Amino acid sequence: MGFHQPPHIFVEQVDLKVSDLERSLQFYQEIIGFQILKQADKKVLLTADGKTPLLSIEQPEDIIPKQARTTGLYHFALLLPSRSDLAAVLQHLLQTGYPLQGASDHLVSEALYLADPDGNGIEIYSDRNSATWEWKNGQVTMTTEALNVRDLLAEGRGKQWVGLPEGTLMGHIHLHVSELQRTEEFYCKGLGFDVVTRYGGQALFISTGGYHHHIGLNTWAGVGAPQPAENSVGLKWFTLMLPSEDARKKVIEQLLGIGALVEEKDGVYFTEDPSGNRIKLMV
Repeated sequence: MGFHQPPHIFVEQVDLKVSDLERSLQFYQEIIGFQILKQADKKVLLTADGKTPLLSIEQPEDIIPKQARTTGLYHFALLLPSRSDLAAVLQHLLQTGYPLQGASDHLVSEALYLADPDGNGIEIYSDRNSATWEWKNGQVTMTTEALNVRDLLAEGRGKQWVGLPEGTLMGHIHLHVSELQRTEEFYCKGLGFDVVTRYGGQALFISTGGYHHHIGLNTWAGVGAPQPAENSVGLKWFTLMLPSEDARKKVIEQLLGIGALVEEKDGVYFTEDPSGNRIKLMV
């Protein structure tokens, strides 16, 4: 789990807009297994360990449904501490009957895919030991094979699902973007990530510190895909954790150097990638 702590840059929290807060809250508690950390009138902060916020859901006044073929969230990904935890999640989802969209073996990890009631994509996964990841010419080998469900369930036999385990992290985020060239410049030259996999000219996977990916970026919604409306269901922003104030200053200089937008309000810094995905820069 060392890939999600300093000195690395990693995703800590995702903020979503939903159309029906009560319905979403029920889903995120009963199906995903979050606990409430803080609740306001139209916003709820969710946690796995009772103290670390991982997901915020809020219902804006004039919310409209998720728009297809736009930039924004493809999925956010919850990283579980162990394979047996993933087995318990799978058993739970099978028992509830909630529809899965996929179950994949990526060599570096094993993953389950589903969506919340608004269509916001979710991955729940566990990593294989990083010593087993295969690297060639600076790129990590990832694939998408069918998950061996029987083997996974055998791993978790007897383990009860009691919600998200304490060690759950926001493992990565995967975004729809409108093109890859300027996007790569923004995330690598601006934010300081490294490309670890290129996928068929349509996707990039980037990380710091040799992780298989902290961020995925794809053009699967179409090259030139427009930004969603401001009041659309979907991603509000995600939070990147930087290792120090000096690191944040360096990143801001790099972003300004490539002509990217950086905003500061009350000591909180935001930037925006070329596809309009907003990012909160925290230390």
